[in-house]
Amino acid sequence: MTVRVLIVDDQEPFRLAARTVVELTDGFEVVGEAETGESSVEMARDLDPDLVLMDVNLPGINGLDATRQILGDRQRVVVLLLSTYEAEEYAPRAAEVGAAAYIPKSEFGPDRLEEAWAAASV
Repeated sequence: MTVRVLIVDDQEPFRLAARTVVELTDGFEVVGEAETGESSVEMARDLDPDLVLMDVNLPGINGLDATRQILGDRQRVVVLLLSTYEAEEYAPRAAEVGAAAYIPKSEFGPDRLEEAWAAASV
């Protein structure tokens, strides 16, 4: 089974980098990209992804609120929060909104993607 991924980030360079990571990871494919929290909620409803890679800081509603809304709509989706902030600050907040994990952007790569997906899908 292929893991369908929605990438959410307001910065195009990071969306491109995340797309590359997903495409380099066996068994994962990008099904869409969103730039705002609001559009991520709509796209999650429309595209039915298995995994959402969610930036914390977004225009409009932030990634934490968008995660809460997405998980409220669809219980089986996995959300991984990503940001430039350190894990100590955001990992507890990620757990509070139901995200499976928090990964600093500087550490995001195919190995971390596979590890986080494996841990979340147990």
